[in-house]
Amino acid sequence: MPGRKSFDCLSAMRALGEPTRLRLVRQLIAGAKPVTELCDTLHVTPYNVSKHLRVLKEAGLLEVEKQGQQRIYALAAAFREKLSNNAKTLDLGCCQFHFDKLPE
Repeated sequence: MPGRKSFDCLSAMRALGEPTRLRLVRQLIAGAKPVTELCDTLHVTPYNVSKHLRVLKEAGLLEVEKQGQQRIYALAAAFREKLSNNAKTLDLGCCQFHFDKLPE
């Protein structure tokens, strides 16, 4: 697929090494969401959510689509492929993240 970024384990681990970013990924596992919904759900300011989303996007973990004034974020295809069928475990090969066992 043209323009599709390959998955890089080291970049993913760096990006996922922060609790707020893990919480954002957990929210996006359920489906694409606008920044405003992520802010409301996680009780985080738009500035902080945007900062963390940028880190996740630069690591190749997220895709963004602009719809009018909103930006809708979703997990990148290469990243989704690393999730288990029940989307509770992320298997990077070198390590696993169990989203159902992470603190809120």
